[in-house]
Amino acid sequence: MAKRVFNFNPGPAALPLDVLEIIKADIPDYKGTGMSVMEISHRSKDFEEINNAAMSLMRELMGLGENYKVLFLGGGASTQFALIPINFLHPGKTAAYVDTGSWSNKAL
Repeated sequence: MAKRVFNFNPGPAALPLDVLEIIKADIPDYKGTGMSVMEISHRSKDFEEINNAAMSLMRELMGLGENYKVLFLGGGASTQFALIPINFLHPGKTAAYVDTGSWSNKAL
């Protein structure tokens, strides 16, 4: 194996080797299904199990009760940042905005 490189940049991060070994085994044949974990239907029981386990682990990791929803959303931090005002501003209303630097600049 090549020397491990650790990425401390925003976005994907280095994964522990034991996690990579599990992924490596599941890519060609996820739990004997004959399909890659990347090929199974998002409507299948296998995916539902993966999703439920991920939500449960996230709740445990974050100390969240059942009164919180766990969402896995695409788009990265910049997209999620843009969704905040979109979801809080009511239709037909306006808002004031202060540009204080890099992140606030992304929202304009």
